[in-house]
Formats: sequence, C-alpha cells, structure tokens
Amino acid sequence: MKGMKRSFKIEVDCANCANLIEDAVKKVKGVEEVTVSFMTQKMKIGFEAGSDPESVLEEVRRTARKIEPDFSII
Repeated sequence: MKGMKRSFKIEVDCANCANLIEDAVKKVKGVEEVTVSFMTQKMKIGFEAGSDPESVLEEVRRTARKIEPDFSII
C-alpha cells in the first residue's frame, strides 16, 4: 500500500542546494520518494504508508536546514 503524496511551495537559493536537499530528504524516515525543483520552487513528497506526515515534514525541514539554513516550506 502506498502512502499519500503532497506538493509544497518552498524557498531554496540554488539548484545545487535543491539537489543536495533532495538527496538528504530521501533518507528521512517516512519519506517514500521526493523531488525538489529549484526552477519551480516546489518539493513533492511521497509519504510512506502509516507514517505521520506532520512529523515527517518536521524532520524534512530540519534536514533541509542543515544544508541551507534559509530553506523554508511555505
């Protein structure tokens, strides 16, 4: 069974940062899949079935801010 997918508007400063954030977020527990687009300033996350999206999203924020302190999900 697949979990839900959601799209978020984000602020990321450069394409390289977006790639680094995508790679790091893929390792967050509860994330099934993720794509981060610098061009559209969007992040799409597929959450694992049974995970709590809000908890996962908080960990995604923490992980992304280690790479880019100004990162935000709008």
